[in-house]
Order: sequence, then structure tokens, then C-alpha cells
Amino acid sequence: MMVTPGYMRGETLFMEITDVRVRKLNKEGKMKAVVSVTFDNEFVVHDIKVIEREQGLFIAMPSRKTAEGEFRDVAHPINASVRERVQASVLEKYETALMEESFDEAVGE
Repeated sequence: MMVTPGYMRGETLFMEITDVRVRKLNKEGKMKAVVSVTFDNEFVVHDIKVIEREQGLFIAMPSRKTAEGEFRDVAHPINASVRERVQASVLEKYETALMEESFDEAVGE
């Protein structure tokens, strides 16, 4: 399990990523996984999706469809550095889960 430490900027302590759980893996389609991320062992964000596109993998935060038919994030990082930390943690855990699944399939579990 990768734990991303919280950090200080000025007088502000930023949240630590304390757990990343891959809840669903998909081999087919562009959506490759559904993940939950826990911050500070106190707050969890469910339904973060790992999406595949031509440029590589990225994460999509949980969203809902508005009355106008647009999708809006329910929860999301408010700056690029936090998004990068969350994405790096999620993609690392996703790659680990893929390797574990491939190993389990190879040994017949």
C-alpha cells in the first residue's frame, strides 16, 4: 500500500493519502477500474474511475449528471498538485492490482 505523506505549506497541513483500494477492475472498455481513496484515515472518496485514453491513463473524480445533461464532479482536488498526488497514488495502486490479478490468473487462483 502506498501512503502519500501530508505536507506543510506555510502554516497549513495538507491531507495525507492513507489508503487506496481498487474495488473493481475491468479488462474491456475505457473505464479500467473504480477506486476509493482515504485521506488521513478519516475521509474517503468513492467511485474514482481509472480511464484509458490514447495519451495514457488518468483519473476521473466521482460525478453526477445535471438536469442540463452535463456531468459535474461531486468531489475533486482544488489544485493541480493535489490532483497529481491523488492520481499518482491511484495509478500506482491500479498497476499493482493488475499485476496481482495477472499473477493469480497465472497460478490458477
